[in-house]
Amino acid sequence: MIALAYWVETIFRSLGGLAAVLLPAGPIVYIFLFKMMSFMQSRLGPTEAGPAGTLQLIAEVGKWIQKEDIFPRKADRLVFAAAPFVVLASSFLLVLVVPFGPDAWFVNLDTGIYFALAVSSVSVIGILMAGWASASKYSMLGGLRAAGQLIAYELPLVLAVMGVVIQAGTLNMQDIVLAQAEGEIFGFGGIGNPFILTQFLGFVIFMIAMQAELTQPPFDMPVAESELVTGYMTEYSGIRFLLFFIGEFATAGIFGMIASALFLGGWWVPGLDPDSNLFNILGPGIMMAKVMGVMFLVFWFRFTYPRFREDQLQQLAWKVLIPLSLVNIVITGILKVAF
Repeated sequence: MIALAYWVETIFRSLGGLAAVLLPAGPIVYIFLFKMMSFMQSRLGPTEAGPAGTLQLIAEVGKWIQKEDIFPRKADRLVFAAAPFVVLASSFLLVLVVPFGPDAWFVNLDTGIYFALAVSSVSVIGILMAGWASASKYSMLGGLRAAGQLIAYELPLVLAVMGVVIQAGTLNMQDIVLAQAEGEIFGFGGIGNPFILTQFLGFVIFMIAMQAELTQPPFDMPVAESELVTGYMTEYSGIRFLLFFIGEFATAGIFGMIASALFLGGWWVPGLDPDSNLFNILGPGIMMAKVMGVMFLVFWFRFTYPRFREDQLQQLAWKVLIPLSLVNIVITGILKVAF
């Protein structure tokens, strides 16, 4: 193994983190937001920019970069300008603990999933900053709605992960993947133990809470166009609006990575030796395939269900998801002791 200087290793890790955050966002937007939504609504979607509209996203980015960066007259300029960067920083912090192979990771923390759940809350601060600093009632209402929603759905998200942590016996993301690769289901180890089989209830709760954390419909109350224009993003234009857009879909991709690592075995494929160096090469591709499967579920629900009312949204979190997640933890604990 070649030993690199610390600063060289840091540069490579930074570039790798940038790629891991931004590269999944492009295919997610094109395949699901442009094409899948068009197919479900019986229309073509973008077709002119590049083959089958594949360059439409680049055209959109170029358009937003050219637009004027406007500050509202009464806005707090410093907070207003910093808000989209705080939201995007949350995405870059999230990807740090995601493993992509036996030796392919950025930071291998013993408390990796704890770190991921902690930094995912940073985006709430950026959203509140945007809502307050815009000096707009629409933006403020959107920011407050987002804060209330994200705080409510953090609880079922964390409790759903607790079932996985109890079963794996670790908070380390890499060890959670290996626990699935080396585990058994009631004595049978032919396919390992992908936690989606034994933690299916936890997976369902995690996916619903993740949908709400991403403010994707039917949980899009913070940016309800028919009520709040675009919520906390109403007063943003140009590059700063683009940063919010990138942050939304980059975070969706990273949450998909976390879901695949927790419940689908991450970079591992059932039946293969998890210690093989081949996974260091194929692991990112395997992970991306699983992420696209998770994103299909997210966008399928996005295009299928109408928006919740605010009271329905809160009742689902407090009266349904949290009790179910507690039941899942109790059952997992009993089975862990018994078997």
